[in-house]
Amino acid sequence: MKVLLAGATGTVGTELIPQLLAAGHEVLGLTRSERGAAKLAEAGATGLVADMMDRDALLAAVKGHQADAVMHQATAITGLPLFHRQLYPTGALRDRGTANLIAAAKEIGAHRFVTQSFFLGYGYRDHGPEPVTEDRPFAEPARGPFGVHMRTIRANEEQVFNTPGIDGVSLRYGLFYGPEVTTRKMMAMARRRMLPEVHPAGVLSLVHVHDAASAAVAALDRGRGGRAYNIADDEPVSFDAYVRALAEAAKAPAPLRVPGWLLRPTPYIHAFMTGVRIRLSSDRAKQELGWTPAYPTYRAGLKRERS
Repeated sequence: MKVLLAGATGTVGTELIPQLLAAGHEVLGLTRSERGAAKLAEAGATGLVADMMDRDALLAAVKGHQADAVMHQATAITGLPLFHRQLYPTGALRDRGTANLIAAAKEIGAHRFVTQSFFLGYGYRDHGPEPVTEDRPFAEPARGPFGVHMRTIRANEEQVFNTPGIDGVSLRYGLFYGPEVTTRKMMAMARRRMLPEVHPAGVLSLVHVHDAASAAVAALDRGRGGRAYNIADDEPVSFDAYVRALAEAAKAPAPLRVPGWLLRPTPYIHAFMTGVRIRLSSDRAKQELGWTPAYPTYRAGLKRERS
């Protein structure tokens, strides 16, 4: 297939392009700069310069091109968010950005659409000890800033699933780690002993960015239209254990141990690190997409970062 990829120079896009090419696909990569277009050309893709948030510029950039599918892997996250407002630009990409990409899909004749979603659409709370499957309620309305996040996560999936002529698939990714900006920043913080163990600690499901990309390739070929897939490794981890593992991978001193209430002035990260307990089941992706993680645990994935 020929694929129009949004977020082509980002965290997942950088891992995704070589995997798409290796699978025999062609890639049109969206980027906001000529420098990004040159980087895409070096990777074997064709760069199209446009900001996906500018609908007119996006449609002008894709005019005259044809593609079979669109992939939305764009975010505006540049580190571990502390405050709700730091996620609002990514929310806009999920909402208005998705709408613009659907318009681009119609312009280039694409009917397949694979979008990036997020595991915390299930809710920023304790989900108990049982694995969370795709049958659980997702992106339900919520109060306050969390409601903003739920609205944009819901808008992303609803547009992809419900637009006539679009065969849409959503990948509900766990927390990314690996050769990406948040992991690098957290490891740098660990070296300066600025990344503490917080108690009580939440429980998260992780996914290495290599595995996030391979899931997108599998979904392009085998995902069912109107279907969501959880994408995470096989071992959920408490946030304190993950911080210790990051410190070890960074060859940093043992992290400081602090009480969770110290994070209350930064409400988003307080909820994220202490209140969320979620163990994703990726069984549907394994069964229907034929996907398995190359890094089934965070320990296996972090070994790559040490090497």
